[in-house]
Amino acid sequence: MSYLALTDADRDAMLETIGVGSIEELFADLPQGVRFERELALPPALTEQELTGYFAGLAAANERPDVSFLGAGLYDHYVPAVVDAVLQRGEFLTAYTPYQPELSQGVLQAIFEYQTAICELTGLGVANASGYDGTTVAGDACFVAKHATGRSKVVVTEATGPQIRQVVKTYAPGFGLEVVEVPHRDGATDPDELREAAQDAACVIFQQPNFFGVLEPAPDLAAAAADAGALPVAHVDPISLGVLEAPGRYGCALAIGEGQSAGNYLSYGGPHYGFLAARSEFIRRMPGRIVGETTDAAGNRGYVLTLQTREQHIRREKATSNITTNQTLLTIAGLVYLSWLGPQGLREVGETCMALADYAKERIDLPAAFSDKTTFKEFAVRVGRPARDVIRDALEQGINPGYPLGRDYPGMDDVLLIAVTERRTTDEIDRLAEVLAR
Repeated sequence: MSYLALTDADRDAMLETIGVGSIEELFADLPQGVRFERELALPPALTEQELTGYFAGLAAANERPDVSFLGAGLYDHYVPAVVDAVLQRGEFLTAYTPYQPELSQGVLQAIFEYQTAICELTGLGVANASGYDGTTVAGDACFVAKHATGRSKVVVTEATGPQIRQVVKTYAPGFGLEVVEVPHRDGATDPDELREAAQDAACVIFQQPNFFGVLEPAPDLAAAAADAGALPVAHVDPISLGVLEAPGRYGCALAIGEGQSAGNYLSYGGPHYGFLAARSEFIRRMPGRIVGETTDAAGNRGYVLTLQTREQHIRREKATSNITTNQTLLTIAGLVYLSWLGPQGLREVGETCMALADYAKERIDLPAAFSDKTTFKEFAVRVGRPARDVIRDALEQGINPGYPLGRDYPGMDDVLLIAVTERRTTDEIDRLAEVLAR
């Protein structure tokens, strides 16, 4: 129903049932100084028809370019029809936390299979039943590292996405953490500089590919962190793992990331899901939930919530996460997508992104922002004037050319970050090159 009516008689009946004479009595314990003593500055209520029309008008005001090369953490990858076909099944679409295993075997098995897929992608032993998004899992990883090492310093590379770094800094005071950033050198991180910063650190977080689209010397960064006694944590794009080495295989203790690119739409920025995988030794420090496989009394295979470490399940001081938002539906979308592609399909998507990005580099006659750097599906160019102005002018011609790096990095006001996925065609890339040339 669009509206739930509450009449005066309904309200009086409820007040009588709970034993108070008025709404004001419900708030008797609130000090006068914290009360909001005026009406909310809201227009009069609309009818259902008026409200539908109002929001339709707002939606119509959204301007979408004909083609977009915007990335910077969220990407326009193809979502196959089978994803929606599975997600729209009522058993998944309306399901909440599967506390009652006897009623929730399908959802629990789907989560178990999702965990397995993330473990296979990352080369690590255990994955949880998802995180809120690709930024909050970075905060979760810091908490795991603090508990595991007893240290209170975390190191984050400057080439890691700015939103990821900001969320870590936001989490840090509550966790009692000191955050140290290691600057990039011409678009990548120097392992020796990272090793020095990682002394006495609980963990080191780096992104692969990094925010500039550049491939970091990831094995060297992981080794440098480990040399300093810190846990190496790689923030990875799941699509890249079809062509790049799994972080668990080059020494990382944890792997985290944003799952949107694997099976989820952009959706104007969300909702999406984050993933977190770790070595098996950290299983009891993992945030959120973990589904396990077992057998029942009759010997039949079954699934249960094996670990739940949120504050609503255990004592607050022992909780590893206080985010209770359920992202299961979105993780199932990721599972369906990865199952639909399979290992070879995921590799082909990654190779297609790389090939189209290389084609774009050849067609766009602009200097690279970072010299001689290998990239995946994003690359940065210098446009000769403020990138924000270039984006504004390109949007007038129906194309979003990318992301202005000067928004987050001083001295890069003229740098444009261009993302190329398998959904972009060579004709669209040619059009981008022509628009940027103009």
